[in-house]
Amino acid sequence: MGDVFKEQLVKKLPGKFDMMKKAGLIVGALIVSLALLTMPVLGIFAPIIVFVIVFGVYYLLSFFKIEYEYSFTNGSLDIDVIYNKSRRKRLFTGDVKDFEIMARTSNNEKSAEFKSAETVIDYSSGADDTRTYAFLTRYKGKRVKIIIEPNDMMLQAFGTALTPRKLIK
Repeated sequence: MGDVFKEQLVKKLPGKFDMMKKAGLIVGALIVSLALLTMPVLGIFAPIIVFVIVFGVYYLLSFFKIEYEYSFTNGSLDIDVIYNKSRRKRLFTGDVKDFEIMARTSNNEKSAEFKSAETVIDYSSGADDTRTYAFLTRYKGKRVKIIIEPNDMMLQAFGTALTPRKLIK
C-alpha cells in the first residue's frame, strides 16, 4: 500500500466585525496622521512618522486575508494558516488515529461528546454550511474541539485512518 497525501485550501470568509476592524484601523491611522502633520514641533519627522503609520496599517490589513491549508500525510493531519498568500504558520499537527470522534457539526446526536472539550478552535471558512466537521482530540495537554471544512477527497483520506465508529458522516 502506497503513501497517502492529500491537501486542501479553504479560504476564510470575512467575519461580522472584520469590516469594522478594517475601517477602525484606517480611520485611526488617518486621525493620528492628520494630528501629527498639524504639529509644528515634529517638523520634518512628521511625514516620516505618517509613512510608518501607513505602512503599519497596510501590514496589519494583510492579516485579514486568511486561508487554511489542510495536509493529510499517512494518517497525520497538519493545519496551516496562510496570511495574504505569503506568510504561513503551523496551527495544528496531530495523528488522525488519536481523534476520539469526528462528525458533522450539524450532527446533534454527537453534540454531547463535543461539549466535553475545554477549547473550541475554528479552522473553517466561517460559512454556515453543512460541510463543516468537528473532531475531538488531545492537543497541548487540553481536550480540544477543532472545526474544519474537508472536501470529499479529504474525508475519504480520513476514512482510511479512522474506524467507522470514530468517523460519522
